Amino acid sequence: MARLERELERGPLAHGWADQRWTSARVKTMIGRLFHVSYTVEGTWRLLRRYGWSRQQPTWRAIESDDDAAELWKREVWPRVRAPRRRTAGGWSSKTMPASR
Repeated sequence: MARLERELERGPLAHGWADQRWTSARVKTMIGRLFHVSYTVEGTWRLLRRYGWSRQQPTWRAIESDDDAAELWKREVWPRVRAPRRRTAGGWSSKTMPASR
């Protein structure tokens, strides 16, 4: 496990991938190459989790995103443009109930 951790810390670039993101499938492939052991992707994830590693989820965010402007819009504009809730009248919608005929 110590060798696996050293290899993970070296990063995906050191193992031939084009970016610096570890995926379970990549770790599975690396384990197969280094240790000649076959794991499933799920088994790889469980192994990593057992030793304290967590998933790497890239943060997807638009470059043009302006968090301050979005928060201002939600706070000031949205309450003005949001349609008021319609009040519902009591009654039954079932055709088998006498009150709805």
